[in-house]
Parts: sequence; structure tokens; C-alpha cells
Amino acid sequence: MARRNRDEDLLMEDELTAAFLGEDDAPSASVPVEETVAIAEEWDEEEAVPGQLAVDVYETKEKIVVKARTAGVNKSELDVSIADNTLSIRGTLSAGNEDDVENYFVQECYWGEFSRSITLPVPVKEEEIEAVLKDGVLTISFAKLKQDSVKKIQVL
Repeated sequence: MARRNRDEDLLMEDELTAAFLGEDDAPSASVPVEETVAIAEEWDEEEAVPGQLAVDVYETKEKIVVKARTAGVNKSELDVSIADNTLSIRGTLSAGNEDDVENYFVQECYWGEFSRSITLPVPVKEEEIEAVLKDGVLTISFAKLKQDSVKKIQVL
């Protein structure tokens, strides 16, 4: 679809925003473009927040398994812990030495700190955990706690 002028584009963007946010939350069409640009520049200058690590979590008959792509992370840069059935993974992805870079044309890779906390779907034996980093994939296996499906409660 061909667009004719910038005013129509702004109106279409505002209408799209209103559709997702609702009329009360949508930005006003009367906000000057300069203010919008200034807000965007302030956003860029804020401190970076840690990236969120993507994971797969699945179960076998006897285990819960968590897998995460951590290519480029050394074992020494990984912090893996568990408390109250919640797994936490933290680390840092280093881009290496880029002092001679003058300009990026495309920068899609995330570099820096990452973290992820996952509440495990079933209780696990926290003493029986195996964590292996191989070929850029972190695999953490937990032995599941055997639970009776029905627990009899004595009435007093």
C-alpha cells in the first residue's frame, strides 16, 4: 500500500497504538515530533538491563531437564543456583575486543549480562542435580521427587 505523506503515517501509527493500548493510553496526536525524538533518545541513554536467557524445560519419567543456548559463555562466567524449587541462571556474553570498530551496519547479537529464573513445574531433589555445558548448550537435569498421588488426611 502506497503512503502519500508523513501526517497520514503518524495517524496510522496512533490508531494502531490505540488499538493495542486503548484510547486512554494512546499518545496524543498533538505531541510534537521533536518531543517524541527526545523521549526516544532518553530511552537509548538509560542503563542496559540484563538480557533474558531463552530456555527449554521438559520432563522425562524421572527427571526435569532445562536446556539453554549459552554459546560463547565460559563455565567460569556461569552462575547456576537453585532455591525453593526456583532455578536461577546468570552469566555474561563477551563480544571480545572491538576497540577498532568505527560503525555497525547491523548489530543483532546480544552481548552483556543475561539472567533467567524459572520456577520448576514439579518438586525436585535439590541434592541430585547435574549441569553440563557442551557445544554451547547448558543442560541441567533434576531428579524428580516421588510424590504419592493421594495423601490420606486423618480427621481428628
